[in-house]
Amino acid sequence: MLRFKTKLEADVALREMREQKRQMGTLPTSSPTVEAWFARWLKVQIIPNKRPKTAKTYEQYVRSYIVPALGASTSIAKVTPDTVRRIEAFVLSQGLSPSTATNAYHYAAAGLEFAVREGVLFFNPAKRVDPPRKAVPDLDVFTLTDSVRLLEYLIVNKHPDRALWATYILTGARRSEIAGLEFDRVGEHLDLSWQIQRLEYTHGCGGSCDARRAGNCPKRTIQKPHDYEARPVKGGMHLTRPKSRSGWRIIPLVEPLRTLLLEHKAEAPENEWGLMFPTRHGRYGWLVPPDPDRITHEWPKLRDEVFGPGRRVRLHDIRHAAVDLLYLANVPENLITEIIGHSTRSMTRAYKSRSDEMMLRKGMESLSDLFTPPETARTLEIGS
Repeated sequence: MLRFKTKLEADVALREMREQKRQMGTLPTSSPTVEAWFARWLKVQIIPNKRPKTAKTYEQYVRSYIVPALGASTSIAKVTPDTVRRIEAFVLSQGLSPSTATNAYHYAAAGLEFAVREGVLFFNPAKRVDPPRKAVPDLDVFTLTDSVRLLEYLIVNKHPDRALWATYILTGARRSEIAGLEFDRVGEHLDLSWQIQRLEYTHGCGGSCDARRAGNCPKRTIQKPHDYEARPVKGGMHLTRPKSRSGWRIIPLVEPLRTLLLEHKAEAPENEWGLMFPTRHGRYGWLVPPDPDRITHEWPKLRDEVFGPGRRVRLHDIRHAAVDLLYLANVPENLITEIIGHSTRSMTRAYKSRSDEMMLRKGMESLSDLFTPPETARTLEIGS
């Protein structure tokens, strides 16, 4: 039996029940718990259709934020708009960002919408709640001077990983795309159609093997969509396709990056995977595939070597700097979108820095030129 605080709420629910019965011919007779429903949603809707890394993110949000906020044992039918609002409050109480709260809301809304489609709910309570507002990011982004300084430091000091870091600076490619570069994809062009990632295995034996780790199961498998391409490298490392077809791109290789990469290619150790940037690991220095997480961990050390403590530029923020520099070089926006591997121009615009002084000065000078006739400009030059 459903109970309501006011007659108006009861009338709204009754209309929705009648509409659902008209559309679906039936009404739900039972209601799973929040925990049970979101587990079903992940299994039926998310894991078969999302990339493994994306599905893992959904699972983490469900386990860490959505289920605790809504209440694991709460009936899904008793989730109200006020219940949904708890998600933002819960996330912020953990000291996390408004952006995390926004993402948690959208994932919860998707899971609840699936419940409506499956006939488990009359309506989606999340649709009656305004999404949490994302915080405006406060990024520390390299200027042109910063980028040149970093590149000169790598070349002058013959840094052992100069080719790796220079590729980040001069292409704006993602960390996994660069880490996963293969010898045969570096020449006159840079082929960024694959990336290296660590994917998690699951038991494929139904629990019959004695292996504690899923990676040791003789029938181990990776839960992924049927059209997801992944080539095993070693351990859990795989070469996978970028997340969208716009990420499958081939860009011209120009100086100084061309020389740096071709020199590295000639000197890099041969390895069974044909990778440009394998790393040494362990006591005996065995070659292993590059791990993007290790590269992220190494980045602050290089940043502080060059600029000293105090800078907050993350490895991913180099992509923002690359976008700024491409705009500064007057590269057409559609080409910037293609070089960076964005799916839309609006995404590229979102990567532009809000406070690049050089870009602002260039823009204001262009505006000034519109109001300064050539004769006036010459007169001012003579007078000065």
